[in-house]
Amino acid sequence: MRWPFCTGHLPHRRADVADQWTVEQVALLLEQAADTARRLPAVRVQGHFSVWPTIVRTAWEALAADDPPERHFPPSPAAIDQMLETMRWVQWLEPAARHLVWMRARGTVWSVICKRTGYSRTTAWRKWQAALMIIANNLNEQNRNCA
Repeated sequence: MRWPFCTGHLPHRRADVADQWTVEQVALLLEQAADTARRLPAVRVQGHFSVWPTIVRTAWEALAADDPPERHFPPSPAAIDQMLETMRWVQWLEPAARHLVWMRARGTVWSVICKRTGYSRTTAWRKWQAALMIIANNLNEQNRNCA
């Protein structure tokens, strides 16, 4: 079975860029995939609604209320396709590395990542780099198989 992108490059890649994937390119695509996932509409249960009346708050109550959810422009179909392809790459990693890579792609700061994983900052960074290198190596191997 041929890799789906053997006939061309992903939309972000230019023709003058070498066919070798780098850690930086993989990290950028993972960040773009996390941003696309964040902009997807919320999943709701079909046919579910509330018969309770809406709560009318006073000005003082409204100040203490939670912030309204942020509204984002929905992603384009091409961005969704690229996100799904990028998420398939994460399947090459062990579950702990997947969590680490995805937390970093979402923009989680290293201190929070270190608390959740139990690693020191340097160890977390090294494991993140190693996971990105695994993805880049697999992509480079697939590019060689397509040629």
